[in-house]
Amino acid sequence: MSPSEPDTPIAPDRRSFDGVSHGYAPDGRPVTPPPVPLEKIVGDVVDNLQASAEAELALLKARGALAYHGAGWASAWGFVAACALLVAMLALAFGAILVLAQHIGPLLATLIVFAVLLAIAAVAGWRARLSYGDVKAAFRDDLLVKGDDE
Repeated sequence: MSPSEPDTPIAPDRRSFDGVSHGYAPDGRPVTPPPVPLEKIVGDVVDNLQASAEAELALLKARGALAYHGAGWASAWGFVAACALLVAMLALAFGAILVLAQHIGPLLATLIVFAVLLAIAAVAGWRARLSYGDVKAAFRDDLLVKGDDE
């Protein structure tokens, strides 16, 4: 067969793998980078810590601004609700006094409505004190400590 025939295999010539490693290093060991000085490593760590601290402070400021905004609107709407509740309680008290005065007299009617409203205020104050204890516990450093911190 002559080399011009298409069925003859071409002699394998040296192929280049274009720097792809198949488990051996044809050009020798790879060049190791020079060691990084300790001062540069420490500097990078300090820079990263400083950037982290600045990011945490920015997050705290943003959360504080959001809390301030929310607290402002919550207190405004809470004030409106408290005023409306006060007017409703006054209307209820006057109405109860007027209805009871026809049957038992105005003085006794006033004393009964006063006693009922005082009992409602006592229960509400007791519940507020319990809730205040929860708030105090939430801001305590050691949450496992039991007892009164007054």
